[in-house]
Amino acid sequence: MVRAKLTEADHAMVTAAVARAEAGTDGEIVTIVANQSDSYHDVALHYALAGMLLVIALVGLNPGGVEERLGWFSNGWERQPNPANLVFAILIVETVTFLVIRYALAWTPLRLALTPKATRARRVRRRAVQYFKVGAERRTQARVGIMLFLSLDEHIAEIVADEAIHKVVPPERWGDAMAALVDKVRVGQPGEGMAAAVAAIGAIVAEHFPKTEGDRNELPDRLIEL
Repeated sequence: MVRAKLTEADHAMVTAAVARAEAGTDGEIVTIVANQSDSYHDVALHYALAGMLLVIALVGLNPGGVEERLGWFSNGWERQPNPANLVFAILIVETVTFLVIRYALAWTPLRLALTPKATRARRVRRRAVQYFKVGAERRTQARVGIMLFLSLDEHIAEIVADEAIHKVVPPERWGDAMAALVDKVRVGQPGEGMAAAVAAIGAIVAEHFPKTEGDRNELPDRLIEL
């Protein structure tokens, strides 16, 4: 998996897009990009444990074949191998299986590729909510903060809104903004995707929270890269 890179031009593009979007609304848009939302080491562990269980399952399906192949553990090729030696041999195979899978999945691209999409989506959402609580939630007087979060390695984005926006904008309204962003990320243009998504978000928020005379800029416009 190739990670899309954010350049200085991308940062400038997104920052300018936020400024333009906020010119028409009292809403405050925060943009955050992270390389990865989770290490997914637990997923690698689950695969390794599943491999060990598969060894046991195969032994259970064909115990005679296992005895035949592992007979050399019991004083040569005896007809009835020593059960203790067979158990020991099976444990060795399980250990090797566990280590091979575990270390193969130490390579991040493979680990990510084998992580179920639903798991990746949940982890990205959880990370987005954490960042929102720290950096944007209730940081504006009118509770009109909204965060666009992009996790590059997962190619997944999330939009998290403050309570005032959340009450009046249903989640499905953000669909076009999310699609525009993810499509651009997949072709290696995260800056353009973020800028397009920001424009769409600004237009939606402006419908409910148009710019007022006393509005002030309460949250930073710059793209935050973690």
